[in-house]
Amino acid sequence: MKSLYWMTHDLRLDDNPALLQAAQSEELLLVYVVDPAWFRVNRFGQLSMGNHRWLFVQQALIDLDSALRDLGHRLCIVEGDPGETIAQILHQIPFQRLVTSQQFGSDELDRIERLKRVHPQVRFEIVDTYTLFDRQSLPMPVAEIPETYSRFRRKAEKVPIIAPIPPPTTLPTMVQLKVDRFPLRAELEFEVCESQFHGGEAAAQRHVKHYFGEDLPLDYKQVRNALDGWENSSKMSAWLNAGCLSTRRMLNQIHDYEESRERNESTYWLYVELLWREYFQWLALKIGKGLSAKDGSSSQAYAGRFDPAGLAEWCEGNTAYPLVNACMRQLNATGYLSNRGRQLAASCLINELQGDWRYGAGWFEQQLIDYDVAANWGNWQYIAGVGADARGGRHFNLAKQTEIYDADGSYRRRWL
Repeated sequence: MKSLYWMTHDLRLDDNPALLQAAQSEELLLVYVVDPAWFRVNRFGQLSMGNHRWLFVQQALIDLDSALRDLGHRLCIVEGDPGETIAQILHQIPFQRLVTSQQFGSDELDRIERLKRVHPQVRFEIVDTYTLFDRQSLPMPVAEIPETYSRFRRKAEKVPIIAPIPPPTTLPTMVQLKVDRFPLRAELEFEVCESQFHGGEAAAQRHVKHYFGEDLPLDYKQVRNALDGWENSSKMSAWLNAGCLSTRRMLNQIHDYEESRERNESTYWLYVELLWREYFQWLALKIGKGLSAKDGSSSQAYAGRFDPAGLAEWCEGNTAYPLVNACMRQLNATGYLSNRGRQLAASCLINELQGDWRYGAGWFEQQLIDYDVAANWGNWQYIAGVGADARGGRHFNLAKQTEIYDADGSYRRRWL
């Protein structure tokens, strides 16, 4: 059998069931498609991928290609519209099957469905590589994902998680594809702030070893809301969301730490946060295009408006709210912002500025190094009160938040 593995947010060898499944072939081609649309202005006036994440992704692709070389394989990286590019490959080479990871964005899902219709002779195998659960082990059918996280969590905690699998030691013969390879750069080709995030599975494994090699997990819950500081949260999100680290491997590390070192409320809370991420993935799959709808799943019309001038001030960190300005300038400089910082910035745009939440979500999509379609848009809906657990939204008192999280002004002094 000749198989095509279309790689997306699964840039790793370890615990990659899609790779394992694709490797059950006589011949195999691994392809990653760089979409030019990522770098064009979208309907919200932003780019789908900014400089911080693009550098991280390039580093991850280079790292993956290097690891594949050790197995006598290569990652074929090409540029073009993903649907058209994969269709051209299927026309050029008679593949019997196409393997790819489960997607959670409606555009990505639509693209796969179009390919299925155009290529009925190809067997499409969609594999769950991005989540703790697969469809078979999910606590409920996708159509029955509850409207509140707490209901999902209560059921999810009772379900055992599939154990992670080791990386492959061999791969089938590589299919040769006549195409120009996309030129990658692992170093800075544009001006961004020096980052501690470096893309790739090897960097992910180093970070996991560092984080779980110390006492950091034992204090996670106490420091997770801090606005700054590399060690004040796990910082796993960028690697998880690019697929350099699997959620199952992350959970396995938590359990190993609890068995070998200590289990407390903080180590448990790391698991709780993984379940939050999990919930947003399956909720996005359930609601489809509603994830970016202005009114979301709310029965009432969302009142926020598109104000270009106000949005620009918020994006640039030039509002009347110094703490929010510091958050936005940190995001723009580094590609990262703490969870608390994201909540405060979102609350400000939605409540103080009365803006359209979708344009804020679009800016985060462009800027975040750890962007994830389901978590980003789902969290923005949550703050706006048009998505999960809708109770009129969440409005943070910025003066009070400043007293709690930046009483000495050190965060504002650093970023303003």
